[in-house]
Amino acid sequence: MKAEAPDILMVDDNPADVALVREALAGSKRQSQLRSAGDGVEAMALLDRRGNFVRAKRPDLVILDLNLPKRDGLAVLAAMKAGPELRRIPVVIFSTSQLRKDVVRSYEMGANCYVSKPGNLTDFFFAVKSIEEFWFGFVNLPPQGE
Repeated sequence: MKAEAPDILMVDDNPADVALVREALAGSKRQSQLRSAGDGVEAMALLDRRGNFVRAKRPDLVILDLNLPKRDGLAVLAAMKAGPELRRIPVVIFSTSQLRKDVVRSYEMGANCYVSKPGNLTDFFFAVKSIEEFWFGFVNLPPQGE
């Protein structure tokens, strides 16, 4: 188990979904820290440590929506998986889309998993808590900076 609380970056332009994820993670035994970016350009600035994010810590996990303004989720995913600095960060696609083409394309581009956002609150909270528990309770993640 990591000494530090896990750091999650959620890239989603829907503030209500970000708030629900934050609420779902509140009080978790893992005490995950959630940061958010509202579009793909902001997400890449944070991940690449540019502009206001020069001192930003890289996240342990990215929860990525597909339908984003400025730069869509697939473009963010492609950029992350293209370079050695970001490719080891696991990416969970968390989208309302259940289209086969979106699922297939996400995996082809290197997504680590694809979770469709549930339509009801109970299932939404369960999905978020399950993502956290899986990635930080069972998976061995590579150390950052190595």
